[in-house]
Amino acid sequence: MRYPTAHDVVFFVAMLATALALGPAMAHLLELPNKIGLPAADYFVVQQAYRGWSLLGFLILVELLSMAALAVMARREPRVLSPVLVAIASVIGAQAVFWTWTYPANAATRNWTFVPENWEILRRQWEFSHAAGAFLQVLAMAALILAVLRRSRA
Repeated sequence: MRYPTAHDVVFFVAMLATALALGPAMAHLLELPNKIGLPAADYFVVQQAYRGWSLLGFLILVELLSMAALAVMARREPRVLSPVLVAIASVIGAQAVFWTWTYPANAATRNWTFVPENWEILRRQWEFSHAAGAFLQVLAMAALILAVLRRSRA
């Protein structure tokens, strides 16, 4: 019988955190076509469904810390290290997108409780930045899966 190693545990944590972070990311992506054309009153009501989602931010920290640990553990296994580094870059990229475009839209609308004149521009910024973030989270998950597959064959 083979017992889990530290690598197994860290891979599990990284993949679980990434999968859990991928859920909300995909929810944002999949709702985009239904929300992008809503009138202001309806859009601002629907946006209130996301109250409290910021609590999921801890997943990003767990993702990055576990992926960093994987990178250290795989430093002598380039076939495993490369996709882990892609996963890390993807999560960092998703965060860059969030802080550059999503967060400023949240701030300008006071978390979608205030309707500024440029709300439609902010809506597009918010929706499409979440779509980009979802793509990057999918890329991170795919890279981790590839790393696990490569590890099992190493």
